[in-house]
Amino acid sequence: MTSALKSHYEEHGYVIISDLIEDKDWSELEQACERVIAKTREGSWPHRRTVGKQFPPYGQDDPDSWGVQHVMHPDLHEPAFVRWYTSPKLLGVAKELLGCNEDELQMELFNLLINPASHDFALRWHRDDIPEDATPQEELQALKVWHFGVSRMVTIALYPDSCLFIVPGSHKIPRTQEQRKLSSGQIPEDPMDMPGAKRVSLKPGETVFYNNNILHCAAYSSKERRATLHACIGDASGGSSRARNILQHGLEWMKSEEFRRSLPSPTARAMLEKLLVMYDNSGPGRNVIYSLKN
Repeated sequence: MTSALKSHYEEHGYVIISDLIEDKDWSELEQACERVIAKTREGSWPHRRTVGKQFPPYGQDDPDSWGVQHVMHPDLHEPAFVRWYTSPKLLGVAKELLGCNEDELQMELFNLLINPASHDFALRWHRDDIPEDATPQEELQALKVWHFGVSRMVTIALYPDSCLFIVPGSHKIPRTQEQRKLSSGQIPEDPMDMPGAKRVSLKPGETVFYNNNILHCAAYSSKERRATLHACIGDASGGSSRARNILQHGLEWMKSEEFRRSLPSPTARAMLEKLLVMYDNSGPGRNVIYSLKN
């Protein structure tokens, strides 16, 4: 990590970094992706992102999928995913960008983004935990909270990937009037119509780290192969501020002893403990609260 990369991240809300998968791990991760994609498409893995639904709950209304949920789940029997998620290279970058120590890292989500098999599908412009109908004042207040960076998204491509569109710098400021018009619930005809939009093109092995609440959308082609690891890592000093955005995905399975035993290191187990503390502090018997609406 160089000061230039960190400065770029703080200013623009994203940064692209190469070589976060060791050569010896590449084939294992690629094969694991192929297996879990096959299970999802054939219907034997039900935890998926369903075409037609952008946010949880995803349901089962459409047989086509644009993502695989919970790839570290022990029922998938794919240890390559948890090894990469807790690898020193990835966690080292996360610590730099979050500005925290290793003992403050919090385990969160790890999913796989894939191309739909038979439908082109697009996501509308959004921020992950600020609703599109928030007033400029509400938006500014929420961005101030998130500016301190209690979590970072990680997206690493195994194949060329140009699905993601972002508005650099939008993690710090409310939308302009024109941006609000183009992010009010509609699917964009052309994402590049958004003022300030940039298309993020990743080569195999490149990773984009971005702030959860940078303004972003995506467009998925059923004709272009996609297998992109998509995760987030938190800073436990944020307390329970992440609970709604993370727990809406359904992480009860991460409380199991089987999952704990699958973790490869004391660092990984400590990260899980931070998540479970947040889970418990969100309240027993709580109702699931979703960040955004489909």
